[in-house]
Amino acid sequence: MKPMRLSLAAAAATLALVTAPGAPRAEGVLNIFNWGDYTSPELIKKFEAKYDVKVTITDYDSNDTAMAKVKAGGHGFDIVVPTSTVFAVWVKDGLLLESRPDQMENFKHMDPRWVDVPYDPGRHYSVPWQIGTTGVVVNTKVYQGDSATWGVVFDPPPELAGKINVAPEMNDILDSAIMYVGGQPCTDDKAVLKKARDVLLAAKPKWLSMNYASPDSYAKGDIAAGANCNGYTFRARLLNPDVHYAFPKEGFPIWMDNAAILKDAQNVENAKLFLNFIMDPENAAMLSAFARYANGIEGSEKYLPADMRDAPELNPPEGKGVFLHTCPPEVNEIMTRIWTEVQK
Repeated sequence: MKPMRLSLAAAAATLALVTAPGAPRAEGVLNIFNWGDYTSPELIKKFEAKYDVKVTITDYDSNDTAMAKVKAGGHGFDIVVPTSTVFAVWVKDGLLLESRPDQMENFKHMDPRWVDVPYDPGRHYSVPWQIGTTGVVVNTKVYQGDSATWGVVFDPPPELAGKINVAPEMNDILDSAIMYVGGQPCTDDKAVLKKARDVLLAAKPKWLSMNYASPDSYAKGDIAAGANCNGYTFRARLLNPDVHYAFPKEGFPIWMDNAAILKDAQNVENAKLFLNFIMDPENAAMLSAFARYANGIEGSEKYLPADMRDAPELNPPEGKGVFLHTCPPEVNEIMTRIWTEVQK
């Protein structure tokens, strides 16, 4: 049988149909590797319906877990969501695709404050997922004292001893301890680093656990205090008004999680569609409405639930928050040694 040949006119017409602007052309799958309980199911359904793409989400529980899994290879993931504190390492190690979100249609909605971030200047690799803080959580039925201090976690009062949970994030917790002893995040002052180490090692026996405690754990009273993120605490307060989030007067971390495409992604075009999709203000608001954090997209505010607009957890005091990013290698090495000792 002779191969069928299209006429030049027919071929041109077919090409025009396939490449028509605005016509969703995606199909197939997209595999997202993300923090647990952090992705809006409604957002995923909307993306799947718009592009005829089946999305699978696999959870991880820490930046270290995510990187180890990706470096091991054979993972099958397309998108990952690293935190600002480690993002530069992902780029340096060649794990991410330079997907150029800055050239995507919806980049015009990006808040200018979050374009030239230290770990991804100009946004050649990443799109903001959520922006949050790490602070002090207390159950006010158990503790009525001053909660706006890291002393609640690092020098606990008797009524909280044995009832504290600490999120197992090296940069957040160690930098918070550094601020507690009067230093600044990423300091190379060995005396300050030693003070922070000593504070953490003295405090740990008074902690109940080190994990990403769920909002339910705080709401039910299983945990009476801790160091945790503002969005998770917001969700806990909605379940139990006795849960209170405080911004420590010594200073507190500000962080951003960022969606990026993996270098060995199998579904790159679908992944690019997704990055552009979450820069749409209405879609960014869907992420925030679920996870209860801020996002880096202008115009999303009008789509947020009313209870997010004045939520105390989302309105930090000026001048005390420090945006965390990757520390210099020599500092990171010392911090890693301290953190390993704390985790023993």
